[in-house]
Amino acid sequence: MANGPRSDGDPREPISRGAGARQRVLQAALQVLDEHGLAGFTMEAVARRASASKATVYRHWPTAGALLVDAMDATFQPFPVPDTGRVETDVAQLLTAFVTLLDRTPFPRLLAAFIDAAERDPTLATLHADLTRRRREPLLIALTRARERGQLPHHLDPELSIDLLTSPFFYRRFVAHQPIPPRLVDDVIAHVLGTGGRLPAGGERQ
Repeated sequence: MANGPRSDGDPREPISRGAGARQRVLQAALQVLDEHGLAGFTMEAVARRASASKATVYRHWPTAGALLVDAMDATFQPFPVPDTGRVETDVAQLLTAFVTLLDRTPFPRLLAAFIDAAERDPTLATLHADLTRRRREPLLIALTRARERGQLPHHLDPELSIDLLTSPFFYRRFVAHQPIPPRLVDDVIAHVLGTGGRLPAGGERQ
């Protein structure tokens, strides 16, 4: 990552004030991280992608790490928590949304680069832990609600259950580099929650 700013006579216009301009730089930062990974994530590259002055980018974010923190935080869009009345369908909807995120968006590449950076920077590690906690929250709500309704055993540990429900998808995508089978969502639910039966692809029982 780049060190401090330097005066290089960059002729480009500085970032205008306002949330829209800030969002433009954050979007540029995500694009650079997606295309070039952590090694190519520099203030110069982000400024060039955003058509902004490098010195002005530094006035908003003193380091590339600070910019990366804000850019990754801006990617967070919480999944709506479904309430179908059945824990199987609630969890199936959330896991299906997660699979879509893994299969059809740049999220996996961004996350892989961010995890790499978090291993080296305690500030990024803290943000990564916070983002992970927030991404887990919809499942935590669904499982806790189901336990309170008597749909799951009272002794069930929701946090451990979330680990078990999501791990197969992370493993296939980031470790094994294998496609996620269409039936994996309901198979994982049946095994982890012990609900029995199989859910069809849409998450509804036939």
